[in-house]
Amino acid sequence: MVPDNIIVQQIKEGKTESFEILVERYQKQVYNIAYRYTGSRDDAYDLSQEAFLKAYRGIKNFRQDSSFKTWIYHITANVCRDYLRKGRKFQEVSIDEPVHGNDGDMEKQLTANSRGPDEAYESKELSEFIQSLINDLQQEYKEIIVLREMQQLSYEEIANVLNCSIGTVKSRLNRARKILKDRIIVAGEQLKVELRQTK
Repeated sequence: MVPDNIIVQQIKEGKTESFEILVERYQKQVYNIAYRYTGSRDDAYDLSQEAFLKAYRGIKNFRQDSSFKTWIYHITANVCRDYLRKGRKFQEVSIDEPVHGNDGDMEKQLTANSRGPDEAYESKELSEFIQSLINDLQQEYKEIIVLREMQQLSYEEIANVLNCSIGTVKSRLNRARKILKDRIIVAGEQLKVELRQTK
């Protein structure tokens, strides 16, 4: 596999089609960051496209002080912050709604897996619950959780993405984890009360 820095150099020398290699290499991670910021698949798709477009336009000025991965994550975080700062509303999409494509509308098809309907439902509920907790975090805590827990970036990489010190990363991460833990405990207690009331 050709290293990112070689591909970046090729692009700077005029081989712009090489940018597609970087898109293929990082599109999933960039999309995941945008999704965790917004909680919306449609918005995440649009924002990840915007992040890559900004990277493509700005790659000639990329000094390579950090890795391309850190740089594209930094751009993605900024694009998401700008979007959220403008107070955009995110729309929920039903799984029953057809997908609109170039060849017309088609029904969504869920991939089969070994889990039964109950397990799949519980897993979806848990995922949505965790995403709702992340959505409710203050921006500085949300991005730390996304970059560390979801994208598995090192403290140094996160510091580069967010333009802050490693100490700041660690303290924000500790605070974010504590907030999430406290909220999970509260939600668990509320669930126990609700279950008692239904008996």
